[in-house]
Amino acid sequence: MSRSAPGFWQRRGAVAWSLFPLSLLFGGLAGLRRGLFARGVKQVERLPVPVVVVGNIAVGGSGKTPVALWLADALRARGRRPGIVSRGYGGTVDGVAEVPPAGDPQRFGDEPVLMATVSGCPVFVGRDRPAAGRALLAAHPEVDVLIADDGLQHYRLARDVEVVVVDEATLGNRMRLPAGPLREGIGRLAGATLVLAHDGLSPALAAALGPVPVFAFHLAGDAFERVGDRRQRCLPSDLRGRRIHAMAGIGRPERFFAQLEAMGLAVERRPFADHHAFVPSDLRVPDGDVLLMTEKDAVKCAPFAPADSWVWPVRAQVAPGAAELIVEKIDGPPTA
Repeated sequence: MSRSAPGFWQRRGAVAWSLFPLSLLFGGLAGLRRGLFARGVKQVERLPVPVVVVGNIAVGGSGKTPVALWLADALRARGRRPGIVSRGYGGTVDGVAEVPPAGDPQRFGDEPVLMATVSGCPVFVGRDRPAAGRALLAAHPEVDVLIADDGLQHYRLARDVEVVVVDEATLGNRMRLPAGPLREGIGRLAGATLVLAHDGLSPALAAALGPVPVFAFHLAGDAFERVGDRRQRCLPSDLRGRRIHAMAGIGRPERFFAQLEAMGLAVERRPFADHHAFVPSDLRVPDGDVLLMTEKDAVKCAPFAPADSWVWPVRAQVAPGAAELIVEKIDGPPTA
């Protein structure tokens, strides 16, 4: 679970059960809202190109941003020209705006800046996802498919494909907000086009999903890059034996730390809340020590990172068949 998540979300204890009536109310209102869109009472806006929604059912990091980047690459490799729309969580944009590569994370949000920098796709942010999509298509008429990052619950935007990203560890006690971490119940997964499961699913959860296709994925990277000059690279073996501080302001910082330790690195863990607004004092390390950070944090810390700071870029490695299924849902089944 996220460092900022309440501890009682991990178990069905007294606090969780005391909040259960509120979670029933939350679930009922969420279901009513979704039903109003499904019945046409509330307007669903369809854009002139296919829309692939990438989202999750739980609060906290599940790997949505790496999956969105993987999807952009996969679509481009198959002849598509994708664009990305995002809410711009943590930013200050009023209305809709295009995110420039290496843009200001305080204005656009850290994840949109990361996607604009890495993906090579046009990225637009806005709380109104259909408006962001229309603006992107007007500015970039070559785009022929949109990826809606973290858009599963944004039902006003019509979607052709739903990709739900699941990290089973973030599901906690399997209760809805505020008693637990779920935005929507486990049963919502059965209505998705496909589920991408971080490190796979337990047999019990996989069985509960029924026929929905499930593809495992994991995050991997092969080298570190210097925060101040991403052209400079080093391997984990180059850092062994050094005093290392590992910093992460992501949904599940402990996963980042564990991956570094699995490389044989002894690290001092520095967890921060997801989307933490870093300041120079957060990055102070003794002279001669090394600071490691995630790519999402590096977009915010680059202007004031110490010289011996390194970022670990990771990419989603998805089981074969997922990209082909998404393209088939967009284009229709291949002809004989």
